[in-house]
Amino acid sequence: LLVALLIAVPVGVIAATRQYSLFDYGATFTAFIGISIPGFWLGLLMMLLFAVKLRWLPAVGRGPAGGQADVLTTLKYLIMPAFVLAIESTAAFARYVRASMLEVVKQDYIRTAKAKGVADRIVIYKHALRNALIPVVTILGLALPGLVGGSVIIESLFAWPGMGRLFVQSAFNRDYTVIMGCLLLSSVLVVVGNLMTDISYALIDPRIKYH
Repeated sequence: LLVALLIAVPVGVIAATRQYSLFDYGATFTAFIGISIPGFWLGLLMMLLFAVKLRWLPAVGRGPAGGQADVLTTLKYLIMPAFVLAIESTAAFARYVRASMLEVVKQDYIRTAKAKGVADRIVIYKHALRNALIPVVTILGLALPGLVGGSVIIESLFAWPGMGRLFVQSAFNRDYTVIMGCLLLSSVLVVVGNLMTDISYALIDPRIKYH
């Protein structure tokens, strides 16, 4: 989720401020590809390229067999599954940011700020972006619980011992206690996601106050 946001927000902002430019068309085309490509297929391609051909990254697992892995080693095992999971979210978030920014930059207060001589960078990142992020934050709060269920295939592909894979294995083994624990965690994430969304509204938009 962090990788998706770090890529999607700048790409969406630049695509909106340079509408119909070569960058905008390229970002839109790339976003549609990112949304359309199945995660398991992209994961297999990355394994073939980076693990088999180039041998830069390990293919599967969480660490070397029979040994304790340090933080850097674990991150090497995490790069490919995290990137594959982030691709679809990055493409979707970039489209949301672009659409929201295009709507905000046409507002009267943006034209007024530009007419007063405020620098374009301040107008875009201080005024326009804050208001454009409000609908994106809503989608972000709903995406948080989906990280658990949506990672089942990717965790199985990369043999990563995560929550999604645990839930599927528990269902096959009829381990109802673990299934209820996973469902409880998903429910907590839904509540936490909505709470974080409401708090973010007040931080982003000064017009929103909670008493």
